Amino acid sequence: MPVDLSNGKPLAWDSAKLDADTKAMLDNLQPNILQAHVRESMTLLLVHFGDGPDGRRFLRSLVPLMKSARKHLEEVRDFNRTKKSGTPYVGVGISKIGYLKVGHSPTPFTDNAFKSGMKRRKDTLSDPAVDAWEKHYQEEIHAIVLIGDATPEPVAATRERVLALLPKTAKIVGEEKGEGLRDAQGRGIEHFGYVDGRSQPLFLADQVAAESGTNWNPFFPLSHVLVPDPLAPHPSRHFGSYLVLRKLEQNVRAFREAEEALADALGLKGDDRPLAGAMLVGRFRNGTPLRLHGKPSSEGHPVQNDFSYRDDPGAKCPVGAHIRKANPRDSRDGGLERALGVMMARRGQTYGGRADRPWDDAPATTRPAGGVGLLFMAFNSSLQSQFEFTQQTWADNPDFPAGGTGHDPVIGQGKRDVKVRYPKAWDSAKLSAPQRQVPQTVTMKGGEYFFMPSLAYLKSL
Repeated sequence: MPVDLSNGKPLAWDSAKLDADTKAMLDNLQPNILQAHVRESMTLLLVHFGDGPDGRRFLRSLVPLMKSARKHLEEVRDFNRTKKSGTPYVGVGISKIGYLKVGHSPTPFTDNAFKSGMKRRKDTLSDPAVDAWEKHYQEEIHAIVLIGDATPEPVAATRERVLALLPKTAKIVGEEKGEGLRDAQGRGIEHFGYVDGRSQPLFLADQVAAESGTNWNPFFPLSHVLVPDPLAPHPSRHFGSYLVLRKLEQNVRAFREAEEALADALGLKGDDRPLAGAMLVGRFRNGTPLRLHGKPSSEGHPVQNDFSYRDDPGAKCPVGAHIRKANPRDSRDGGLERALGVMMARRGQTYGGRADRPWDDAPATTRPAGGVGLLFMAFNSSLQSQFEFTQQTWADNPDFPAGGTGHDPVIGQGKRDVKVRYPKAWDSAKLSAPQRQVPQTVTMKGGEYFFMPSLAYLKSL
């Protein structure tokens, strides 16, 4: 019987009642899709095949280095019980032109964004011209190999094993290296200094139970992230997911200058000044949601996630704040009603080294203006209705979720002609005079769309 992806219950993956087809799905699904794999240290290899048959043999030869989603979940369970470390993560994605190169037509795939490739979607996404992308992203990228683990040593060793399998007719056109960035308390942050990775869609029963609250239900059905692998031996039980990769460079200096300028415009002083940055992001640096608190919370759980925007017209969390634009939850602002179906399973990693402490209050002039950022990666069941919708219709739309909202202050791209008003204080109906928007401080440097096929497909090559 086909696996039911739209089942209304979270997946209890280790239940004794799990049916054979779902077990087969997990045994042939790549890890890092349903649950994030540890990837504090990460390497991405962008591969070009000069010869199709050699490309097929290379992809097949990677399977012994890979593990299934079920094996990954078993390793996570064992680590939680015994602290026994698992094995490195190896993931494989193939682009549309990569499928053509290895001799398989992409026609059976249903996502038009994938079948176009990211270069042809630049206007939809307000991206820079392709000739402005980093050189390796301008190349034809046929496949991506992702390698990740908790420490650099196993990543380096696995990378060497992958490169040893690479045929002479293939080449690595580019390589990206990511390293986890953490604040003084050990929380994962991005380069602007804010706790990152919250509000993820969850698919597994134990995760949903731990995260669920009164106002926020993180459960999403498997259909939100998985699709049948149309080229696998048995698509009804062999599944994959669409991966978006984008290298996003962050101008930390300019963003901190924008925070300071907004704090000055709002007349914020002393301990109240961090409120300006929180109005742009939607959370304080330690993760405290502005919807719940007007100051950073130090009460045990500073990254609370149990909230909605139903009763906040923007007096607490401005409607144009990054996390509100990127995930409006069950807000009805601007006629939006429960548009949660577009959320992605984000699996990105920060890149670039720096000598300063990203989370502190050092002057903006001491911050990097480039060379650091995010390797944005996210899994989707539909690139068009999830990633592209989020970027085009929400982040880059100055009228979402209401007129005068402006672009997403963090990831929005495009001309910022609209001026924005902010609450003069937290939970205040009084608004500031119209302010110029934050300048664009995140620049897309290149990327591509991939399909992460089932292990069954890779084995069949």
